[in-house]
Amino acid sequence: MPNDPSDAARRIHMQREGPLLVEGPVEVVLEDGTTAVSERCTVALCTCRRSRSYPWCDTSHRRRSRD
Repeated sequence: MPNDPSDAARRIHMQREGPLLVEGPVEVVLEDGTTAVSERCTVALCTCRRSRSYPWCDTSHRRRSRD
């Protein structure tokens, strides 16, 4: 369907040493082929892979050391 809102470009905010902030809703396809879905208006995607709720950033990386 033309002009479908799901086809709109998503804005991504990059932060040095921080998560990627993505204007939602979003679907993230993980390495194993599963899909994580969020309907929130903005989501934080973990870039350090240390989040307990990966792929979403939950700031748990602040309490965990890097492998």
